[in-house]
Amino acid sequence: MIGVANYGLGNIQAILNIYNTLNIPARSISNKQEFDEASRIILPGVGAFDWAMKKLNSSGLRDRLDEMVIQKKIPVLGICVGMQMMAISSEEGKMDGLGWVNGHVKHFKHNIEIDNHKIDVPHMGWNNIKIMNNSPLLKGFDKRSYFYFLHSYTFYCKES
Repeated sequence: MIGVANYGLGNIQAILNIYNTLNIPARSISNKQEFDEASRIILPGVGAFDWAMKKLNSSGLRDRLDEMVIQKKIPVLGICVGMQMMAISSEEGKMDGLGWVNGHVKHFKHNIEIDNHKIDVPHMGWNNIKIMNNSPLLKGFDKRSYFYFLHSYTFYCKES
């Protein structure tokens, strides 16, 4: 079952509707005990980094999420600011992130160019991705697959 962490931010019902449509078991998780049934976790988020971290820290879910992700190695997907929270830090805020991923989130300072293609900030629209390794997350995706983006931040991971 996919557990969607309900710490007070994010469009949780929209996420649940997607999984419902696909007949994939998913539910909103708002207390520590409900995590016992989750084999996967989604960390949604909307808004500013520090506000999201404050909401998560005061929700009572932080310790259990850390346990599930760090100790039990349950796969987690961060959406929007939920992805930023997984880093050590984000330029969007001053608080520490969760530190689940050894990296930092940085704001695109200006419009950028990648592979001779100008990307406006915020980066919004359908683009393909460059697959750099054989991540199980991307298994089954064609290298020409397109994904929808809406962001102004990028995740810089450190080699580990």
